[in-house]
Amino acid sequence: MNKINRSKEREQAFILVFEKAFNPDCEIEDIFNLALESEFMEPSEFAISLAKTTVENIVQIDDKISQYARGWTTDRITKVSLSILRIAICEMLFFDDIPEGVSINEAVELAKTYASKEDGSFINGVLGSISRDK
Repeated sequence: MNKINRSKEREQAFILVFEKAFNPDCEIEDIFNLALESEFMEPSEFAISLAKTTVENIVQIDDKISQYARGWTTDRITKVSLSILRIAICEMLFFDDIPEGVSINEAVELAKTYASKEDGSFINGVLGSISRDK
């Protein structure tokens, strides 16, 4: 099996976190295993690690979103944008080996694929503010 690239792995983590938003009682591993069985995803240690770390630290991550998405609460942000923000902030806070600029750029690229143009600008602004304040 071919090794998938990091961008694809991030996309998989985004999908897992997004799916978890609709199925809060399911464990990330169960969602991932179902996706593997249906051949919707490829095996990826990074994707599962990023998704699990995001879910395990959701309160701290959502606090950052609330702090930096001025005028927006997490329940007003679309689930797509919220999931993208969550995985990017998770990388910025808990994955020291990933440059913040990479996390921000990858989040904007995910937004271009899955969200609206305005969402990409919003995500870039929130993540840029977090990065500048670190």
